[in-house]
Amino acid sequence: MPELYTRTGDAGTTGLLGPERISKDDPRVEAMGAVDELNAVLGVTLAAQKDRAIRETLLRVQDDLFTVGAELAMARKAETKVPVVTAAYVSRLESAMEGLDVGPVKEFLLPRGSEALARLHWARTVARRAERRVVALAHKEPLNPELLRYMNRLSSLLYQMALWVQTKEKRKREHPTYRS
Repeated sequence: MPELYTRTGDAGTTGLLGPERISKDDPRVEAMGAVDELNAVLGVTLAAQKDRAIRETLLRVQDDLFTVGAELAMARKAETKVPVVTAAYVSRLESAMEGLDVGPVKEFLLPRGSEALARLHWARTVARRAERRVVALAHKEPLNPELLRYMNRLSSLLYQMALWVQTKEKRKREHPTYRS
C-alpha cells in the first residue's frame, strides 16, 4: 500500500496548487482549513436532513466548496488553472433562499430543536467562521469578489434553511428569555 504521508510538512509548511509552499499558520491555510471544516460539517448536517430541497441544495454547496477550496489553494505563481467562483454561484444561493419562505424574522433565535435543526445552526456558525477567515485573507491579498459574496450568502442560506426546517417541524420559534 502506498504511504499516505510525505514528510514535506514536517517543518510547518504546506504546498499550494503550484510551486509555492507557505507556513501552516498563514491566513490562506486558515481560510482553506475553515472551508474544509465547513464542508465536513455539511456532510454531518446532510445525514440528518429529510427535506429533499435542503438535501439537494446542501449537496450542491458541498460541490461548490471544492471550487472555493481550490481557488483558495491556488498559488500566486501557479500555471495550473482551477475553476473559480462566479456570480452564478452566488445566484444559485440566492435562488435557493428565495425558494424557502420563512416569513418575517424579527428576533434572535436559539440554535436548538431537532437534530436536523441543530446541525443546520452548527453549519451556519462554521460558515460564518470560514467567511471571517476568507475575509482576513482578503485583507492580506486580493481575492475574487464573487468568492467573498458567496461566503457571505452561504451563512445566510444556512440560517434560512434552519428557519425552514423549524417551520416544517411546526416548532415555535424560540428566542432568548432575558432575565435581570
